[in-house]
Amino acid sequence: MSSSEASAVGSGHGHGDGEVLTASAIVAEAVTGSHVLEIKGYSLSKGLGNGKFVRSSTFSVGGHRWCIRYFPDGQTSDCADWISVFLVLDHAADDSVDVKAQFQFSVLDNINEPVPRFRQRSLMASSFSAKNRSWGYIKFAERKTLEESVYVKDDCLRIKCDITVTKNIRTEAATHQFVVVPPSEMHQHFGRLLSTAEGTTDITFEVAGEMFPAHRCVLASRSSVFMADLFGSMKKKAKDHRRIDDMEARVFKAMVHFIYTDAMPEMDKEEDAFVITQHLLVAADRYDLERLSLKLLQSPCLLKTAMPTEGFDHFISSCPSLIKELMLVKVGACP
Repeated sequence: MSSSEASAVGSGHGHGDGEVLTASAIVAEAVTGSHVLEIKGYSLSKGLGNGKFVRSSTFSVGGHRWCIRYFPDGQTSDCADWISVFLVLDHAADDSVDVKAQFQFSVLDNINEPVPRFRQRSLMASSFSAKNRSWGYIKFAERKTLEESVYVKDDCLRIKCDITVTKNIRTEAATHQFVVVPPSEMHQHFGRLLSTAEGTTDITFEVAGEMFPAHRCVLASRSSVFMADLFGSMKKKAKDHRRIDDMEARVFKAMVHFIYTDAMPEMDKEEDAFVITQHLLVAADRYDLERLSLKLLQSPCLLKTAMPTEGFDHFISSCPSLIKELMLVKVGACP
């Protein structure tokens, strides 16, 4: 005999980040068992009489004793040409409690496999009690059809009964806890690190007269050019100061903001946004910031407006590595 469990899990939850979800399980334990009834001298069993039965020996499944009632001439008058079979609760561990069980009757072939043609099974568990101890099939198999088959061999018929008994149902509370992981706030943390200069800034950039403190490791992790400049063989002797003469301060500030947050800063005017974006494309190519350049190239309206200008021609000539990306972007109509 074997034991199996089926569970239905439900959970309750709120709406906070990092919330803990608890779960409970409704567990139905079941025990299965089988019994084979062998009718030797099948032909002699016929004629016993309608409504008359022969019972099997008792067997145990799920802590209860059972038996099979075999009606060779049918249980009732309207099934006199059929074999009837019933599963009977012979003795319950507690007569005051109903026993839930699913069952299946089947004729066995010569290799002890159930024959689908002669098989009946319950789809739901039946309730066996002191008042109703038996459940079964009054028309299990038609005698004529069965006798013409190969399954009554040497005047012997074998019928198997498979039973699944529901042993008990219980609820297991708070069996598991699941922590819901909130969306990453890393970009916000790095943004605060940049805006408030928290921690130790170990590099300062002077751009058009303005000073921009930063962190070497952050810049180097995002740009191969910064990596070579700040940590590689190209690094300069002045380790804590860099001066950039060919870039506007607002463009450098926007580029560094993207490096820390992976997002573009808000622009006050559409006109400024367009100009800064043009210069950022050049800066992205210069510092090998592929994510920044692709982010900017996702704006078809920007490209459509920029293409007729002299500045755009300068951009193309100064940033040849981005020509391929530009050709892949569809320039659509502005909304």
